[in-house]
Amino acid sequence: MNHETMNQVQTGIGAKTLEDRALRLFIVLSAFFCVNAVLAEFIGVKIFALEDTLGIAALQWNLFGQSGSLSFTAGTLLWPVVFLMTDVINEFFGRRGVRTISWLAALLIVYGFVFAFAAISLAPADWWVKAAQSQGVDDYQAAFSAVFGQGLWTIAGSLVAFMLGQLIDVAVFHRIRNVTGEKHIWLRATGSTAVSQLVDSFVVLYIAFVLGPQKWPTSLFLAVSTVNYAYKMLAAIAMIPLIYLVRAAIVRYLGQARAEQLRDEAAV
Repeated sequence: MNHETMNQVQTGIGAKTLEDRALRLFIVLSAFFCVNAVLAEFIGVKIFALEDTLGIAALQWNLFGQSGSLSFTAGTLLWPVVFLMTDVINEFFGRRGVRTISWLAALLIVYGFVFAFAAISLAPADWWVKAAQSQGVDDYQAAFSAVFGQGLWTIAGSLVAFMLGQLIDVAVFHRIRNVTGEKHIWLRATGSTAVSQLVDSFVVLYIAFVLGPQKWPTSLFLAVSTVNYAYKMLAAIAMIPLIYLVRAAIVRYLGQARAEQLRDEAAV
């Protein structure tokens, strides 16, 4: 077999591999999972007031001696999508699929923060520092550093909580699946999220703000963690119909036989 023929054979094999719908599905789901996880980490530096955003009066909640309006990180906009992707990948690609994308996402988050800190350390151009004064930003470098230079305690807390939550999610998901079989998709999806996010919501804030330099009091830590967990659970419940819609779309894309094969392999 000459060199040209060998290249043709290899090209044909590569093209055939990429034609596998299951592989393309995993690539798309993984990419969507990772980009949402990375974006959630970076936009999470912003804290928004829920009532003001919705244009309603402050609810003035009182929990563990803490009261006020409901405040969340902007990352909460994207984490429900990450939960959905986790459950879908769990359903069709099993433990190994979830663990693979979770480690990949964690590495990408670290990669992103490394270059964010590298960009912060670059000496800014004099004209650029004052470039946004007309927008109310007196020092562009300080603003850039504040937004992208999240504290190491926050980054560490997010990464530890993310990986711990993902590993718990996949374990609980399959434990429920072993009991219910292919029935009650909503139960294994919501149940796994309920347990994993209970851990995630408290771990991330404990590492970032109790162990970290801010030293939050226990009452504040418990109040904010509980509110964030409640939001995540409400979001998970609201997305139950979407889980069924995405699952149905995937079955149509793969075909019934191929979808059942993947689910059977994922359940092992």
